[in-house]
Amino acid sequence: MKEEMVFGRNSILSLFESSNIPRRILVQNGNTKGSLKKILALAKDANVEIRYMDRKKLDSITENGNHQGVVAFVGGYEYADFDEFLEKGVKGFVLILDGIEDPHNLGAILRTAEGAGVDLVIIPERRACGINETVRKVSQGATEFLKIAKVVNINNTIKTLKDHGYWIYGADMDGRPYSQEKMTRPIALVIGSEGKGISRLVKENIDIIVSIPMKGKISSLNASVAAGILMYEILRQENG
Repeated sequence: MKEEMVFGRNSILSLFESSNIPRRILVQNGNTKGSLKKILALAKDANVEIRYMDRKKLDSITENGNHQGVVAFVGGYEYADFDEFLEKGVKGFVLILDGIEDPHNLGAILRTAEGAGVDLVIIPERRACGINETVRKVSQGATEFLKIAKVVNINNTIKTLKDHGYWIYGADMDGRPYSQEKMTRPIALVIGSEGKGISRLVKENIDIIVSIPMKGKISSLNASVAAGILMYEILRQENG
């Protein structure tokens, strides 16, 4: 399996907490305080190879990323199986990302999704960002706790979810204000791409379009911000 690089202390701690043990870690010389001390202890307990090197070398390896003095190498990200999720019969909260291309946006969305209790995130195999080192870093380790599935066709996935009793909601400017809709499980929320929004064919298969009221001059929100508002509205309604 292809190796992937993960850097940043919180992201690497999440690897150990989720039992996705790194194959090896690289540590900055003389930097063993705070959370890095905990990472080193976990690595030693798990017999992970530890290599020490100077900061310039770590800067080069991460292409000047914010590594915080530690870099880990793990096996390629293991995606969840969509059919297996359905077989469990969970009345779930599913997040469908229709073509998010910016890894920073994707990472931010996944961080919020984990906090909001999303059961499954669905992303398309093509024309969208997958789980890479940037996404893992920005998500602050959320990728290690979320179930994320890649699918060939978003429309077919939506139809399958409907067959399993899900209501499909989508975020778009021409919808009804989200506060006027009852959004409860089993539910799937569709968030469109940064520039184009939800694609036309996907939009045609959505049951209810919801919008976020805008009072200022800007007509739309960043995809990760819009996703966060709607995910937490679903959580709020669920908690009564």
